[in-house]
Amino acid sequence: MAEMEDDIIVRQHFDDLLASCKRSLSEENKALIKKAFEFANEAHKGVKRKSGEPYILHPIAVAKIATSEIGLGTKSVISSLLHDVVEDTDYTVEDISSLFGPKVASIVDGLTKISEVSEETTSLQAENFRKIVLTLSDDLRVILIKLADRLHNMRTLSSMPVRKQVKIAGETLYIYAPLAHRMGLHTIKSELEDLSLKYEHPSEYAAIQRKLDDFEIENQELFNSFIEPINTSLENSGYDYTITARKKSVFSVWSKMQRKRIQFDEIYDLLAVRIVFEIKENQPEKSQCWNVYSIITDKYRPKPERIRDWISIPKANGYEALHVTVMGPHGRWIEVQIRTKRMHEIAEKGFAAHWKYKTDTESREGELDKWLANIREMLEEPQPDALEFLDDFKLNLFTKEITVFTPKGDIRTLPKGATALDFAFAIHTQIGNKCIGAKVNKQLVSISSKLRSGDQVEIITSESQEPQRDWINFVGTAKAKNNIKSHFKGERKEMVVAGMQIFSDVVVENNIAPNSQTLKIAMEHFDYENKDDFYRTIGRGKITIEALRQALIKTNTSKFINYWNLRFWDRSSDTQKKPKTTKDNNKSEFDLEDYDDFVISKCCNPIPGDDVVAVKNENGTIVVHSRMCPNGLRLMASYGDKILASKWVSRKLMSFIAEIKISGMDRMGITNDITRIISKEHMVNIKSMRFDSENGIFDGDVQFYIHNVEDLETLIVKLRKIKGIETVHRVDCLD
Repeated sequence: MAEMEDDIIVRQHFDDLLASCKRSLSEENKALIKKAFEFANEAHKGVKRKSGEPYILHPIAVAKIATSEIGLGTKSVISSLLHDVVEDTDYTVEDISSLFGPKVASIVDGLTKISEVSEETTSLQAENFRKIVLTLSDDLRVILIKLADRLHNMRTLSSMPVRKQVKIAGETLYIYAPLAHRMGLHTIKSELEDLSLKYEHPSEYAAIQRKLDDFEIENQELFNSFIEPINTSLENSGYDYTITARKKSVFSVWSKMQRKRIQFDEIYDLLAVRIVFEIKENQPEKSQCWNVYSIITDKYRPKPERIRDWISIPKANGYEALHVTVMGPHGRWIEVQIRTKRMHEIAEKGFAAHWKYKTDTESREGELDKWLANIREMLEEPQPDALEFLDDFKLNLFTKEITVFTPKGDIRTLPKGATALDFAFAIHTQIGNKCIGAKVNKQLVSISSKLRSGDQVEIITSESQEPQRDWINFVGTAKAKNNIKSHFKGERKEMVVAGMQIFSDVVVENNIAPNSQTLKIAMEHFDYENKDDFYRTIGRGKITIEALRQALIKTNTSKFINYWNLRFWDRSSDTQKKPKTTKDNNKSEFDLEDYDDFVISKCCNPIPGDDVVAVKNENGTIVVHSRMCPNGLRLMASYGDKILASKWVSRKLMSFIAEIKISGMDRMGITNDITRIISKEHMVNIKSMRFDSENGIFDGDVQFYIHNVEDLETLIVKLRKIKGIETVHRVDCLD
């Protein structure tokens, strides 16, 4: 009976999919889609998802997203229906090829995960992502279907264990949401970000969602009064248009609150209005957009620094629109987005929509071609480390960009924060390698100078110049980083081999056991965690043979045995005293009493009560990061299988260093008021403090020892009530 009910549900979902295949209406295409469905349905027969529903509903949902939300065609629908068959059943890529053709088989192969990797230190997640990207330059549909697959998994993530939720959400925020942005899929990118936030920071997500819902109800009257005069003018001008209120996404609000250290009520551009219109015949599209802009600014005064023209120079992902922020009724700033219907479809469906308009989008397709050319160049580089590949690919997914000009006026798009050296490598690899300086707007600058939108850049080169090691510290593009690393890769290998030989010779000459324990303790003596870095330092002569010999003799064989016996005894006694907690994948909280090797990351400095992620690194050490930390996101995206927990609740009354920044109007006694509240009222021990005052304005920072987030937030609220103080916020990273 249950099987019959499942079959009815499956058929209903498939019929819904067929109805959404607007680009696949021919009988021949429908027959191919039905054939793929029947094949996949039989292959996954009897298999259930974690939610308890038939597994085939997942491929059907992915196929529907691919066609109705991204706009893909028949081959993509078929590939979506088959995307898990090779991975989860006994069918092979060859079987898919013989039944559905080599192109569908190639797409399915690109979407099929790698089941295992050869090295223990290699990240399976990173290897799988590299495999997907390897097919990117040949067929964009692999990435687009993968995004559809990820979106449906995120929509149904509630049925997964907490550990899996954290891993998948972190991975999505780190790589898939930026990838959706780069492909121009704004709607999908926003939903992926919101869903990631929902599982990363559930309480913050719920609070912001409630406030946005309340804001929408409260501001309906404001929206109506704002658009009334615009409606009249657009109708009188003969435009066929729609005006809608565009509510900010939960993630964008949360990000702005984190980035600017402000509260929800301090965000002034929560309300945005979108105007989408049909272009009139025999009139240039661009001039019509500016005409609509003129109609709006005739009614409301614009904010000059908030005008964005992405029609003259579209974004790298193809986005085109005019944005202007105007002063609306009741003294409220309102952002207005102006798009034609073509621009709107491209903004929502990205590069998939370009195929529909490819007859008049040569320049916009050029942006895609430039991006794919960068990816192809990256793929041509030998990349043994999948994690390094993942990081380099992430650099190609920049979400904030600048446009700069060559001396001849050609445009180059670079990520925000790019330097003159990044620009040099963007022009040509050899220009980057030989770069010694630049002229920005006719002014001589260093190669590390950051560029701004609108800069005109001329690169100065010298034949005697060679890439320098410190260049890697200030370039921000994948192309620049790859070329610099490639230059030194050969030298690095030579130094590693030389160091290995020197180490081996010293060990043999001094009759010391040549094993992993010897290497481990030698590395610890010189404070190295990576053995290649250790060997390379020896090879370059920075650790002398005599220093190495003395260190190895000092830690002789008997001490090695004692050391390892001690470590074994420690671990054995710990095992008797403490329950094993890492096997419980559903565990949602941990504290300091559960683990021995516990390190609080200095890059984000979490304290008890923060939303954190704990990752077990390759040395077996548990490292705790804040979930807001970019490094934490990277670890979740790369080592999701090693995540141990999602909350930090310490039962011990331990103190942790926290830092706050304070600013406001200077007055006599304000420093005393601050220290009194911290030290006397809250009994908090101050570690250090600094205050500066200039022209009646002061700012400062205070480091102190705190027990948990709750105590810290209570303290911050109390400090904000001091007369003259404007802002108090926590600093996440301690130097």
